[in-house]
Amino acid sequence: MSLTGTQLRLVAVPYQIFLLTGSSLDVGLIGLFQAVPLIALALFGGVVADRVDRRRLLIATQIGLASCSLALAVGTQLGFASVPYLYAFTALGAAFSALDGPARGALTPSLVAREQLPAAMALNQVLFQTAAIGGPALAGVVIVAFGIAGAYWIDVASFLVAIVAVGALVAPPRELRAHPAVGRAIAEGLAHFRANRILFGTMLLDFFATFFGSPRALFPYYAARVFAVGPGGLGLLFAAPGIGSLIAALASGWTKGVRHQGVAVLVAVAAWGLAIVGFGLMNDGLFIPALIFVALAEGADTISAIFRSTILLTVVPDHLRGRLVAISSIFFLGGPYLGQVESGVVAGLVSPEFSVVSGGVATLASVVGIALWAPEVTRYVSPAPEAKVASSGA
Repeated sequence: MSLTGTQLRLVAVPYQIFLLTGSSLDVGLIGLFQAVPLIALALFGGVVADRVDRRRLLIATQIGLASCSLALAVGTQLGFASVPYLYAFTALGAAFSALDGPARGALTPSLVAREQLPAAMALNQVLFQTAAIGGPALAGVVIVAFGIAGAYWIDVASFLVAIVAVGALVAPPRELRAHPAVGRAIAEGLAHFRANRILFGTMLLDFFATFFGSPRALFPYYAARVFAVGPGGLGLLFAAPGIGSLIAALASGWTKGVRHQGVAVLVAVAAWGLAIVGFGLMNDGLFIPALIFVALAEGADTISAIFRSTILLTVVPDHLRGRLVAISSIFFLGGPYLGQVESGVVAGLVSPEFSVVSGGVATLASVVGIALWAPEVTRYVSPAPEAKVASSGA
Protein backbone atom coordinates (compact mmCIF):
# COMPACT_ATOMS: atom_id res chain seq x y z
CA MET A 1 0.00 0.00 0.00
CA SER A 2 2.82 2.38 0.83
CA LEU A 3 4.54 1.70 -2.49
CA THR A 4 1.26 2.37 -4.30
CA GLY A 5 1.12 5.78 -2.68
CA THR A 6 4.73 6.41 -3.68
CA GLN A 7 3.89 5.57 -7.28
CA LEU A 8 1.12 8.19 -7.20
CA ARG A 9 3.74 10.77 -6.26
CA LEU A 10 6.16 9.58 -8.93
CA VAL A 11 3.50 10.27 -11.56
CA ALA A 12 2.22 13.51 -10.01
CA VAL A 13 5.58 15.31 -9.72
CA PRO A 14 6.66 15.05 -13.39
CA TYR A 15 3.11 15.77 -14.56
CA GLN A 16 2.91 18.84 -12.33
CA ILE A 17 6.25 20.15 -13.62
CA PHE A 18 5.21 19.51 -17.23
CA LEU A 19 2.01 21.49 -16.64
CA LEU A 20 3.99 24.35 -15.09
CA THR A 21 6.70 24.53 -17.77
CA GLY A 22 5.73 22.44 -20.80
CA SER A 23 9.39 21.37 -20.98
CA SER A 24 10.68 17.78 -21.17
CA LEU A 25 14.06 19.10 -20.03
CA ASP A 26 12.54 20.48 -16.81
CA VAL A 27 10.87 17.12 -16.24
CA GLY A 28 14.16 15.37 -16.87
CA LEU A 29 15.91 17.54 -14.29
CA ILE A 30 13.88 15.76 -11.62
CA GLY A 31 16.38 12.94 -12.08
CA LEU A 32 19.27 15.25 -11.22
CA PHE A 33 17.69 16.28 -7.92
CA GLN A 34 17.09 12.61 -7.13
CA ALA A 35 20.51 11.35 -8.21
CA VAL A 36 22.75 13.86 -6.42
CA PRO A 37 21.54 13.07 -2.84
CA LEU A 38 21.39 9.36 -3.55
CA ILE A 39 24.93 9.23 -4.90
CA ALA A 40 26.34 11.62 -2.29
CA LEU A 41 24.78 9.85 0.70
CA ALA A 42 24.60 6.23 -0.45
CA LEU A 43 27.93 5.13 1.02
CA PHE A 44 27.18 6.88 4.31
CA GLY A 45 23.79 5.13 4.32
CA GLY A 46 25.57 1.80 3.86
CA VAL A 47 27.86 2.49 6.82
CA VAL A 48 24.87 3.38 8.98
CA ALA A 49 23.03 0.20 7.89
CA ASP A 50 26.01 -1.91 8.97
CA ARG A 51 26.20 -0.22 12.41
CA VAL A 52 22.64 0.19 13.70
CA ASP A 53 19.42 -1.77 14.10
CA ARG A 54 18.20 -1.89 10.49
CA ARG A 55 14.56 -2.15 11.48
CA ARG A 56 14.70 1.05 13.55
CA LEU A 57 16.54 2.81 10.73
CA LEU A 58 13.74 1.86 8.33
CA ILE A 59 11.12 3.32 10.67
CA ALA A 60 13.04 6.62 10.79
CA THR A 61 13.41 6.82 7.03
CA GLN A 62 9.71 6.09 6.46
CA ILE A 63 8.81 8.99 8.74
CA GLY A 64 11.18 11.26 6.83
CA LEU A 65 9.76 10.22 3.45
CA ALA A 66 6.21 10.77 4.73
CA SER A 67 7.17 14.30 5.80
CA CYS A 68 8.42 15.10 2.28
CA SER A 69 5.17 13.92 0.74
CA LEU A 70 3.25 15.99 3.29
CA ALA A 71 5.18 19.11 2.20
CA LEU A 72 4.31 18.41 -1.46
CA ALA A 73 0.65 17.95 -0.55
CA VAL A 74 0.43 21.16 1.46
CA GLY A 75 2.36 23.23 -1.09
CA THR A 76 0.21 22.03 -3.97
CA GLN A 77 -3.05 22.35 -2.04
CA LEU A 78 -2.29 25.95 -1.08
CA GLY A 79 -0.89 26.88 -4.49
CA PHE A 80 2.70 27.81 -3.66
CA ALA A 81 4.42 24.64 -4.98
CA SER A 82 6.72 26.14 -7.61
CA VAL A 83 9.17 24.14 -9.71
CA PRO A 84 12.10 24.86 -7.31
CA TYR A 85 9.85 23.80 -4.40
CA LEU A 86 9.10 20.49 -6.14
CA TYR A 87 12.78 19.96 -6.90
CA ALA A 88 13.75 20.70 -3.27
CA PHE A 89 11.45 18.13 -1.68
CA THR A 90 12.28 15.61 -4.37
CA ALA A 91 15.94 15.99 -3.35
CA LEU A 92 15.14 15.71 0.36
CA GLY A 93 13.12 12.56 -0.25
CA ALA A 94 16.02 11.10 -2.20
CA ALA A 95 18.30 11.80 0.78
CA PHE A 96 16.05 9.72 3.03
CA SER A 97 15.96 7.00 0.36
CA ALA A 98 19.77 6.89 0.43
CA LEU A 99 19.51 5.77 4.07
CA ASP A 100 16.48 3.55 3.51
CA GLY A 101 17.76 1.46 0.59
CA PRO A 102 20.90 -0.08 2.13
CA ALA A 103 19.07 -1.05 5.32
CA ARG A 104 16.19 -2.59 3.38
CA GLY A 105 18.45 -4.52 1.00
CA ALA A 106 20.88 -5.73 3.65
CA LEU A 107 18.07 -7.12 5.81
CA THR A 108 16.81 -9.70 3.28
CA PRO A 109 19.58 -12.34 3.63
CA SER A 110 18.95 -12.38 7.40
CA LEU A 111 15.43 -13.62 6.76
CA VAL A 112 15.92 -16.41 4.16
CA ALA A 113 18.43 -19.16 3.37
CA ARG A 114 20.91 -18.65 0.52
CA GLU A 115 19.11 -21.01 -1.87
CA GLN A 116 15.93 -19.00 -1.30
CA LEU A 117 17.49 -15.68 -2.35
CA PRO A 118 16.34 -15.81 -6.02
CA ALA A 119 12.79 -16.49 -4.84
CA ALA A 120 13.04 -13.70 -2.27
CA MET A 121 14.27 -11.28 -4.94
CA ALA A 122 11.40 -12.35 -7.19
CA LEU A 123 8.90 -11.84 -4.35
CA ASN A 124 10.29 -8.33 -3.78
CA GLN A 125 9.76 -7.64 -7.47
CA VAL A 126 6.18 -8.97 -7.31
CA LEU A 127 5.35 -6.72 -4.37
CA PHE A 128 7.03 -3.67 -5.88
CA GLN A 129 5.59 -4.13 -9.36
CA THR A 130 2.07 -4.80 -8.09
CA ALA A 131 2.27 -1.31 -6.62
CA ALA A 132 3.95 -0.03 -9.79
CA ILE A 133 0.91 -1.17 -11.78
CA GLY A 134 -1.81 -0.05 -9.39
CA GLY A 135 -0.20 3.25 -8.42
CA PRO A 136 0.31 4.86 -11.86
CA ALA A 137 -3.00 3.52 -13.20
CA LEU A 138 -4.74 4.93 -10.13
CA ALA A 139 -2.79 8.18 -10.46
CA GLY A 140 -4.55 9.13 -13.69
CA VAL A 141 -7.94 8.63 -12.04
CA VAL A 142 -6.92 10.41 -8.82
CA ILE A 143 -5.46 13.43 -10.65
CA VAL A 144 -8.61 13.83 -12.76
CA ALA A 145 -10.95 13.39 -9.78
CA PHE A 146 -9.05 15.06 -6.92
CA GLY A 147 -6.22 16.99 -8.54
CA ILE A 148 -2.48 16.60 -8.10
CA ALA A 149 -2.70 17.45 -4.39
CA GLY A 150 -5.01 14.48 -3.90
CA ALA A 151 -2.29 12.14 -5.14
CA TYR A 152 0.16 13.56 -2.59
CA TRP A 153 -2.32 13.26 0.29
CA ILE A 154 -2.91 9.58 -0.51
CA ASP A 155 0.85 9.05 -0.52
CA VAL A 156 1.10 10.60 2.96
CA ALA A 157 -1.62 8.30 4.31
CA SER A 158 0.00 5.22 2.78
CA PHE A 159 3.21 5.72 4.76
CA LEU A 160 1.30 4.90 7.94
CA VAL A 161 1.02 1.33 6.61
CA ALA A 162 4.77 1.16 6.05
CA ILE A 163 5.60 2.42 9.54
CA VAL A 164 3.28 -0.12 11.19
CA ALA A 165 4.61 -2.98 9.02
CA VAL A 166 8.27 -2.25 9.74
CA GLY A 167 7.48 -1.87 13.43
CA ALA A 168 6.07 -5.42 13.45
CA LEU A 169 9.10 -6.91 11.65
CA VAL A 170 11.14 -9.46 13.59
CA ALA A 171 14.69 -10.23 12.44
CA PRO A 172 17.31 -12.53 14.03
CA PRO A 173 20.06 -10.81 16.03
CA ARG A 174 23.21 -9.85 14.14
CA GLU A 175 26.77 -10.76 15.06
CA LEU A 176 28.39 -7.94 17.01
CA ARG A 177 31.55 -6.53 15.43
CA ALA A 178 33.88 -3.65 16.22
CA HIS A 179 33.02 -0.67 14.01
CA PRO A 180 35.87 1.14 12.23
CA ALA A 181 35.78 4.90 11.70
CA VAL A 182 33.34 6.06 9.03
CA GLY A 183 36.08 6.88 6.51
CA ARG A 184 37.77 3.54 7.03
CA ALA A 185 34.44 1.72 6.80
CA ILE A 186 33.68 3.36 3.45
CA ALA A 187 37.19 2.54 2.20
CA GLU A 188 36.72 -1.09 3.28
CA GLY A 189 33.51 -1.37 1.29
CA LEU A 190 35.03 0.27 -1.79
CA ALA A 191 38.08 -2.01 -1.62
CA HIS A 192 35.87 -5.10 -1.55
CA PHE A 193 33.89 -3.72 -4.48
CA ARG A 194 36.97 -2.97 -6.59
CA ALA A 195 38.37 -6.43 -5.94
CA ASN A 196 35.20 -8.15 -7.16
CA ARG A 197 34.96 -7.72 -10.94
CA ILE A 198 31.65 -9.58 -11.25
CA LEU A 199 29.98 -6.99 -8.99
CA PHE A 200 31.56 -4.05 -10.81
CA GLY A 201 30.65 -5.42 -14.23
CA THR A 202 26.99 -6.18 -13.49
CA MET A 203 26.47 -2.87 -11.67
CA LEU A 204 28.07 -0.92 -14.50
CA LEU A 205 25.92 -2.76 -17.02
CA ASP A 206 22.75 -1.81 -15.15
CA PHE A 207 23.90 1.81 -14.90
CA PHE A 208 24.53 2.15 -18.65
CA ALA A 209 21.23 0.47 -19.51
CA THR A 210 19.13 2.77 -17.35
CA PHE A 211 21.20 5.88 -18.05
CA PHE A 212 20.86 5.62 -21.82
CA GLY A 213 17.66 3.61 -22.14
CA SER A 214 15.18 4.99 -19.60
CA PRO A 215 12.34 6.92 -21.34
CA ARG A 216 10.45 7.80 -18.14
CA ALA A 217 11.07 11.57 -18.34
CA LEU A 218 9.57 11.60 -21.84
CA PHE A 219 6.31 9.87 -20.91
CA PRO A 220 4.46 13.20 -20.39
CA TYR A 221 5.59 14.30 -23.89
CA TYR A 222 4.51 11.02 -25.50
CA ALA A 223 1.14 11.07 -23.71
CA ALA A 224 0.40 14.69 -24.68
CA ARG A 225 2.08 15.18 -28.08
CA VAL A 226 2.52 11.76 -29.72
CA PHE A 227 -0.43 9.63 -28.57
CA ALA A 228 -2.78 12.43 -27.34
CA VAL A 229 -4.12 10.26 -24.50
CA GLY A 230 -4.16 12.81 -21.62
CA PRO A 231 -3.63 12.07 -17.90
CA GLY A 232 -5.37 8.70 -18.15
CA GLY A 233 -3.02 7.54 -20.87
CA LEU A 234 -0.06 8.96 -18.97
CA GLY A 235 -1.03 6.80 -15.99
CA LEU A 236 -1.10 3.75 -18.28
CA LEU A 237 2.37 4.60 -19.62
CA PHE A 238 3.71 4.73 -16.08
CA ALA A 239 1.81 1.53 -15.19
CA ALA A 240 2.94 -0.52 -18.20
CA PRO A 241 6.46 -1.12 -16.83
CA GLY A 242 4.94 -2.52 -13.66
CA ILE A 243 2.73 -4.91 -15.63
CA GLY A 244 5.70 -6.26 -17.56
CA SER A 245 7.78 -6.56 -14.42
CA LEU A 246 5.04 -8.30 -12.45
CA ILE A 247 4.50 -10.89 -15.19
CA ALA A 248 8.24 -11.52 -15.38
CA ALA A 249 8.52 -11.85 -11.59
CA LEU A 250 5.52 -14.20 -11.30
CA ALA A 251 6.99 -16.40 -14.03
CA SER A 252 10.53 -16.28 -12.64
CA GLY A 253 10.62 -19.71 -10.98
CA TRP A 254 12.95 -20.87 -13.72
CA THR A 255 15.64 -18.41 -12.54
CA LYS A 256 16.59 -20.60 -9.56
CA GLY A 257 17.87 -23.23 -11.99
CA VAL A 258 20.14 -20.79 -13.85
CA ARG A 259 23.73 -20.95 -12.64
CA HIS A 260 25.34 -18.87 -15.42
CA GLN A 261 23.80 -15.78 -13.91
CA GLY A 262 26.25 -13.29 -15.44
CA VAL A 263 25.30 -14.37 -18.98
CA ALA A 264 21.64 -14.12 -17.96
CA VAL A 265 22.16 -10.48 -16.95
CA LEU A 266 23.76 -9.67 -20.32
CA VAL A 267 20.89 -11.27 -22.25
CA ALA A 268 18.23 -9.53 -20.15
CA VAL A 269 19.80 -6.10 -20.60
CA ALA A 270 20.05 -6.64 -24.37
CA ALA A 271 16.33 -7.45 -24.43
CA TRP A 272 15.67 -4.21 -22.52
CA GLY A 273 17.57 -2.20 -25.15
CA LEU A 274 15.69 -3.79 -28.05
CA ALA A 275 12.30 -3.09 -26.43
CA ILE A 276 13.23 0.57 -25.78
CA VAL A 277 14.11 0.99 -29.47
CA GLY A 278 10.70 -0.47 -30.33
CA PHE A 279 8.91 1.99 -28.03
CA GLY A 280 10.77 4.94 -29.51
CA LEU A 281 9.64 4.03 -33.03
CA MET A 282 5.92 4.13 -32.11
CA ASN A 283 3.76 7.05 -33.28
CA ASP A 284 0.14 8.26 -33.24
CA GLY A 285 -2.30 5.36 -33.42
CA LEU A 286 0.16 2.85 -31.94
CA PHE A 287 -0.44 3.51 -28.25
CA ILE A 288 -1.20 -0.13 -27.37
CA PRO A 289 1.95 -1.49 -29.07
CA ALA A 290 3.90 1.26 -27.29
CA LEU A 291 2.56 0.03 -23.93
CA ILE A 292 3.58 -3.52 -24.85
CA PHE A 293 7.14 -2.47 -25.68
CA VAL A 294 7.44 -0.59 -22.38
CA ALA A 295 6.11 -3.66 -20.51
CA LEU A 296 8.56 -5.96 -22.31
CA ALA A 297 11.46 -3.66 -21.46
CA GLU A 298 10.66 -3.61 -17.76
CA GLY A 299 10.06 -7.37 -17.73
CA ALA A 300 13.58 -7.88 -19.05
CA ASP A 301 14.95 -5.44 -16.47
CA THR A 302 13.19 -7.38 -13.70
CA ILE A 303 14.90 -10.61 -14.74
CA SER A 304 18.20 -8.74 -14.79
CA ALA A 305 17.50 -7.33 -11.31
CA ILE A 306 16.73 -10.78 -9.87
CA PHE A 307 20.06 -12.16 -11.08
CA ARG A 308 22.06 -9.05 -10.13
CA SER A 309 20.63 -8.96 -6.62
CA THR A 310 21.21 -12.69 -6.15
CA ILE A 311 24.85 -12.33 -7.24
CA LEU A 312 25.38 -9.41 -4.86
CA LEU A 313 23.80 -11.05 -1.83
CA THR A 314 25.62 -14.33 -2.52
CA VAL A 315 29.19 -13.05 -2.82
CA VAL A 316 29.17 -10.32 -0.12
CA PRO A 317 29.56 -11.18 3.63
CA ASP A 318 27.00 -9.83 6.09
CA HIS A 319 29.29 -7.31 7.81
CA LEU A 320 29.89 -5.58 4.45
CA ARG A 321 26.44 -6.07 2.99
CA GLY A 322 25.01 -2.66 3.87
CA ARG A 323 27.94 -0.88 2.24
CA LEU A 324 27.88 -3.03 -0.89
CA VAL A 325 24.11 -2.63 -1.23
CA ALA A 326 24.72 1.13 -0.93
CA ILE A 327 27.32 1.04 -3.69
CA SER A 328 24.90 -0.99 -5.78
CA SER A 329 22.21 1.64 -5.20
CA ILE A 330 24.48 4.32 -6.67
CA PHE A 331 24.42 2.39 -9.94
CA PHE A 332 20.86 1.08 -9.65
CA LEU A 333 19.25 4.43 -8.80
CA GLY A 334 21.82 6.84 -10.21
CA GLY A 335 21.41 5.34 -13.68
CA PRO A 336 17.69 5.99 -14.20
CA TYR A 337 17.71 9.33 -12.35
CA LEU A 338 20.66 10.70 -14.31
CA GLY A 339 19.13 9.03 -17.35
CA GLN A 340 16.11 11.31 -17.01
CA VAL A 341 18.47 14.26 -17.35
CA GLU A 342 20.25 12.65 -20.31
CA SER A 343 17.01 11.88 -22.13
CA GLY A 344 15.69 15.39 -21.47
CA VAL A 345 18.87 17.02 -22.78
CA VAL A 346 18.96 14.87 -25.93
CA ALA A 347 15.25 15.49 -26.45
CA GLY A 348 15.87 19.24 -26.26
CA LEU A 349 18.87 19.15 -28.59
CA VAL A 350 17.39 16.79 -31.22
CA SER A 351 13.94 15.32 -30.46
CA PRO A 352 12.27 13.11 -27.83
CA GLU A 353 11.89 10.30 -30.37
CA PHE A 354 15.59 10.38 -31.20
CA SER A 355 16.40 10.41 -27.49
CA VAL A 356 14.51 7.16 -26.89
CA VAL A 357 15.77 5.25 -29.94
CA SER A 358 19.40 6.30 -29.55
CA GLY A 359 19.23 5.34 -25.87
CA GLY A 360 18.14 1.81 -26.75
CA VAL A 361 20.95 1.50 -29.28
CA ALA A 362 23.49 2.75 -26.72
CA THR A 363 22.22 0.11 -24.29
CA LEU A 364 22.92 -2.65 -26.80
CA ALA A 365 26.41 -1.25 -27.35
CA SER A 366 27.04 -1.27 -23.58
CA VAL A 367 26.18 -4.98 -23.38
CA VAL A 368 28.89 -5.77 -25.91
CA GLY A 369 31.32 -3.41 -24.19
CA ILE A 370 30.86 -4.90 -20.70
CA ALA A 371 31.12 -8.47 -22.01
CA LEU A 372 34.50 -7.61 -23.56
CA TRP A 373 35.76 -5.44 -20.68
CA ALA A 374 34.74 -7.81 -17.85
CA PRO A 375 34.82 -11.45 -19.02
CA GLU A 376 34.27 -12.38 -15.37
CA VAL A 377 30.60 -11.56 -15.98
CA THR A 378 30.21 -14.17 -18.70
CA ARG A 379 32.21 -16.74 -16.68
CA TYR A 380 30.36 -16.30 -13.37
CA VAL A 381 28.60 -19.44 -12.13
CA SER A 382 26.54 -19.38 -8.93
CA PRO A 383 27.56 -21.73 -6.09
CA ALA A 384 25.85 -25.09 -5.85
CA PRO A 385 22.95 -25.26 -3.35
CA GLU A 386 23.98 -25.78 0.26
CA ALA A 387 23.87 -29.41 1.29
CA LYS A 388 21.14 -30.27 3.75
CA VAL A 389 22.19 -32.29 6.80
CA ALA A 390 19.64 -34.92 7.77
CA SER A 391 19.08 -35.38 11.50
CA SER A 392 19.13 -38.93 12.84
CA GLY A 393 16.63 -40.23 15.36
CA ALA A 394 17.72 -41.47 18.81
